[in-house]
Amino acid sequence: MKIVVTGAAGLLGHHAAVRLHAANCAARFRGDPEPYELVRLGREAFADDAQLDAALEGADAVLHFAGVNRASDDELARGNSDIATRLVGAIGRVGAKPHIVYANSTHAANDTVYGNSKRVAGEILAGAGTPYTDLVLPHIFGEGARPDYNNVTATFIARVIEGEKPNIDPAGNVHLLHAGEAAQIAIDAAIEGTTGTLTPAGRPTAVQDLFDRISAFHESYTGGLFPDLSNPFDLALFNTYRAALYPEKYPFALKLNTDARGTLFEASKGGGGGQTFLSWTHPGVTRGDHFHLDKVERFLVVEGDAVIRIRPVLGDEVWECRVSGKEPAAIDMPTLHTHNIENVGDTPVLTLFWTNAVFDPNAPDTYADPVAGAK
Repeated sequence: MKIVVTGAAGLLGHHAAVRLHAANCAARFRGDPEPYELVRLGREAFADDAQLDAALEGADAVLHFAGVNRASDDELARGNSDIATRLVGAIGRVGAKPHIVYANSTHAANDTVYGNSKRVAGEILAGAGTPYTDLVLPHIFGEGARPDYNNVTATFIARVIEGEKPNIDPAGNVHLLHAGEAAQIAIDAAIEGTTGTLTPAGRPTAVQDLFDRISAFHESYTGGLFPDLSNPFDLALFNTYRAALYPEKYPFALKLNTDARGTLFEASKGGGGGQTFLSWTHPGVTRGDHFHLDKVERFLVVEGDAVIRIRPVLGDEVWECRVSGKEPAAIDMPTLHTHNIENVGDTPVLTLFWTNAVFDPNAPDTYADPVAGAK
């Protein structure tokens, strides 16, 4: 199934692309054919007929996340409709009949420049003569969102990390939906052929409560304690916060309590449960090369020398950190990042791993993907 994701560099587009890639990784690991041909389009593609036509030729579905949400009123008024017109034109030129899933907004019901722009774009897409889903979304948050850019959650996270307190409207409220959940709804609609209007509900949250919750995460986590992650919303919000710490705040040095008897340190605590396991890794051997969508995973070398590498899924830049049992430091893998650990010493490496969830072979949330090499 050929699926085109527009706005692939944006929050929703990236989450959707990662989830489709995860499905391909899982199939490849099982030895099955990859179910999706994934085509990621950025905004620049809409200025290039050849690129747009090549992407849409033979497409079975288009997850349309590309759009304009911050610009002058004139640019905003025509931006979303121009993009929709270009998309529909390319579909007509190549004779494709893809199922279009449009990431619309609750603001489309408002008589504002942005709301009108989103509504008109939807009308253009609905008239393309192909199956169509109008996905009306509330406030979206998630890993990779940009602070100070129409995303209150990302902005609050940035302020908390910086130790600043923003001005908060005490009467403000938002309805929050994680980008991964929104992306999966869009993917499912395309795969299952669901047409019409979908309006997934966000979690009603007072703006002050959102800031307080993020602040509590930060205080707990930087104090060495994982918050309770048993609630899916809290897990998604905590993972969003953790992603904003990477890579500048990595790794996390641990407090060593040393006396005449030896040394003691806390490897991990809190999190509401989870699973701890240990592994020996021989010299020259690499473990991992996988990523998670939801799971929190801590790597902690307690003996030997190793290098931990992390790469954003579908990205190119690899971050490296040398770790040693001589100076124990924890590295918590950000979601939507593939990672591994290599023994670079002459003796076996002993690593402690902790995850917030007990491993479920039927839903492992672990997708094989090499940090280096083909993506």
